[in-house]
Amino acid sequence: MTQSPAIKTASRKAKELSEPEALLERYRAARERRAVWERHWQECYDHALPNGRPFRGDGTPGERRVDRLFDGTAPDAVEQLAASLLSELTPPWSRWFGFQPGPALTGAERDRVAPLLDRTAGIVQAHFDRSNFAVEIHQAFLDLVTVGTASLLMEEAAPGAPSSLRFTAVPLAEAVLEEGPDGRLDATFRRSEATIAQILQRFPGADLPDELRKRAADEPDTRFALVEAVLPDGTAYRWAVVLDSGLAEPSWLAQGRFAQSPFLNFRWLKAPGETYGRSPVMKTLPDIKTANKVVELVLKNASIAVTGIWQAEDDGVLNPATIRLVPGTIIPKAMGSAGLTPLANPGRFDVSQLVLDDLRGRIRHALLIDRLGPVESARMTATEVLERSVEMARLLGATYGRLQAELMTPLLLRAVSILRRRGEIPDITVDGRLVELQHRSPLAQAQAQRDVQATLRWLDSVKALGPQAEAAMDAAATARWLGEAFGVPAKLMRAEAAAPAPVSAPAPAASPVELPVEVPNG
Repeated sequence: MTQSPAIKTASRKAKELSEPEALLERYRAARERRAVWERHWQECYDHALPNGRPFRGDGTPGERRVDRLFDGTAPDAVEQLAASLLSELTPPWSRWFGFQPGPALTGAERDRVAPLLDRTAGIVQAHFDRSNFAVEIHQAFLDLVTVGTASLLMEEAAPGAPSSLRFTAVPLAEAVLEEGPDGRLDATFRRSEATIAQILQRFPGADLPDELRKRAADEPDTRFALVEAVLPDGTAYRWAVVLDSGLAEPSWLAQGRFAQSPFLNFRWLKAPGETYGRSPVMKTLPDIKTANKVVELVLKNASIAVTGIWQAEDDGVLNPATIRLVPGTIIPKAMGSAGLTPLANPGRFDVSQLVLDDLRGRIRHALLIDRLGPVESARMTATEVLERSVEMARLLGATYGRLQAELMTPLLLRAVSILRRRGEIPDITVDGRLVELQHRSPLAQAQAQRDVQATLRWLDSVKALGPQAEAAMDAAATARWLGEAFGVPAKLMRAEAAAPAPVSAPAPAASPVELPVEVPNG
């Protein structure tokens, strides 16, 4: 009997996950496909984020990486754009998401469920605020702006920690990604190194080969390679860690399953047919490199202008090799000789400042600093604030849509799954039918401003028509809609009044609303 392609694919994946060697082979193939990107990424890091994890070699912590960087416009712009993304998408200590009743619930059910969901969102937000999320997501945004692709690892913290959530910004030098059929980066490989003591601490029950234990006894600081893989497997994700020491055959260190992938991989912009994303730094890299070269030449010209270029005749009295051009130096010369003669500089670099200003302006424009940067005016009118919000929504609209699908929604769904399993929030599932996820970040609010402004203009027009026109307006429903649009907490809005029951039939007793419960896979 001939197997279908889906069954063949499933059996092939099962075979890959049952043999460490096959899993390593898949990792090496994915890394080989990624190799074409690495040189481009390294150029972006060298000119825009010199402190990023290098792709050539492991790098030494604390080493100098700015020796060939002469212009700081691009690194400063990258820092500002990453900070703008943090403040516009996930502002620390601010409610940037919420949960609200879905369309499948009736009006009375929505009123009963809304306060519960509002408290649940507050608990989830408190865990984000007490964790290291703000620090690690900022580092991930730096990678996103610089190379177009970033990876954030979201794990469950140990018992007793201030927060149940723990985050790690995974450098792109460690992460190798694969794109699934739905266009998401849902397959993740991560290569890291650890000592035997670190391996046993993380995997207490691991069966290590005798060769490794012998090497660790002789050289305790020896580090061995680990390849961690999270691959989609039906409706869940399969997790496996392989020890690739080189001293023995590859072996499993751990295996398991996740309901959602702990790796959140997201991109700035994706070109058709490519797996990894492209960044604004890639777009303006020619200007960045040119500005860096112009500043280098300007500095060289300034050095020549200060010290000069000199000519001297070697007449036995003057030794040019021993001359030091410092203030107060007396240079001997022979009687009647010209001595040390300066060489005139044939060129002038006055035009370089004009070129440099133009290059820096284009760099800042490409990295959105002239649109999303700090407000220069201390006082802005309400109209200016609204126009700035509309401009931000227009510039980051496409990018925000991708980040919402690849980062923010999976991030919140996994946080809900972890906290629900630990019993810190009620058993709810954000399915879009009974419970909806509401994005309340400043950028999301800016995108909703047009609908709000249109509604307010409509209200003004209705009031201008007189009392008869106002009778067609449901003031309570309008107020509730505006409250939801502005992200007002549910406890501040009065519940919707229930319709009076017919006299002939008594009103049925209210029953509690049952929300769906998702059973985690692990």
